[in-house]
Amino acid sequence: MKFEKSNPILYSTDIKKSLQYYIEVLGFENSWEWGDPVDFGGIAKDGVEIFFCLHGQGHPGTWIAIIVDDVDAYYNTIKEKGARILSPPEDKAWNMREMFVEDPDGHVLRIGQRIECA
Repeated sequence: MKFEKSNPILYSTDIKKSLQYYIEVLGFENSWEWGDPVDFGGIAKDGVEIFFCLHGQGHPGTWIAIIVDDVDAYYNTIKEKGARILSPPEDKAWNMREMFVEDPDGHVLRIGQRIECA
């Protein structure tokens, strides 16, 4: 048996607003929307995919870790677009350089890159 993928499902109070933030500010691509009105949707970028749901799945304030190849470049890009930066990139003792970003529903994205620490 082989595991293929994991997709977090985040609670959203407004799917369209969540999709807009992740696409326009965080640089993801619109993957899909479901329902009329939209009550489920998803975004994707480089193999990372996140779903959003209005009903019965997830809770506000969930944390997700995303690994990128250059956290400082990503920080500069999303900061200019108005991302809700909770903390800028900084080196951590666990061999990661990380920043924290909040989305419109209070979910926290722990975005980082692997580094070598002394």
